[in-house]
Amino acid sequence: MCAVRYRPQRPRHHHADAPDTTADFQRLAELAEGPERDELRDRIVRAWLPMAHRLAAKYRNRGEALEDLEQVAALGLIKAVERYDPAQGTPFVPFAVPTITGEIRRHFRDRTWDVHVPRRVQELRNKVRAAVRELSTGAEDRTPSTEAIAGHTGLSEEDVAAGLEALESFRSLSLDAAAGTDGDDGFSLLDTVGEHETRYDTVVAREAVKPCLRALPERQRKILYLRFFRGMTQSRIGQELGISQMHVSRLLSKTCEQVRRQVEHDRRPARAHAA
Repeated sequence: MCAVRYRPQRPRHHHADAPDTTADFQRLAELAEGPERDELRDRIVRAWLPMAHRLAAKYRNRGEALEDLEQVAALGLIKAVERYDPAQGTPFVPFAVPTITGEIRRHFRDRTWDVHVPRRVQELRNKVRAAVRELSTGAEDRTPSTEAIAGHTGLSEEDVAAGLEALESFRSLSLDAAAGTDGDDGFSLLDTVGEHETRYDTVVAREAVKPCLRALPERQRKILYLRFFRGMTQSRIGQELGISQMHVSRLLSKTCEQVRRQVEHDRRPARAHAA
């Protein structure tokens, strides 16, 4: 029979940032609202601030500056100090740590997404991210399959797909960012974004007026040709056709208005059919 070896229980680590403020908390609970209580509360907060900063440091390298996380942790510490009741018999640390870490996680959930994402999708993202990290511990550096993540987390494959999509949605990418893996090629994402091509509108307009122009009398077609394709003045057109400049002006206005009305009339049935 093999002897059973028992490992001695390791004592819990006592952090240097855990001051003894038992008497201060008891005194704080007895004081009424006022300057004396505010001063005592601030002294307690300053005493426990290193612990709050230590908790904030656990969330570094997640896209937020450490100084911002320390401020959020300090806010959670203040809330913990205000809500703590020593009469309940619970030590301050087990009470404060969930309050502080909850404040930090709430900050990531509500304040750090560039685009608002539903809370359910945020929670799916966190579960999927944790599963990817746990399943990618092998030698192969590949993202686990959707089926593997679903089996590991107990989520449906649809929820896993939503979580995977949200993994890349936490931070938006600047249009000035490099478009490829080689940042020295001189191309940014802005270079890949399409632009509105105004000449397409010109092509559409030309095709729309062609049937109308063909239906015009010959003299009106010639006036439009000389004015808009040959660039001739109205006086020169009048000399060419043997009519006055005023008559040319009236014919131009009448013809353009006629073509415009015809194009609009032809477009109405198409729009009604599309609707």
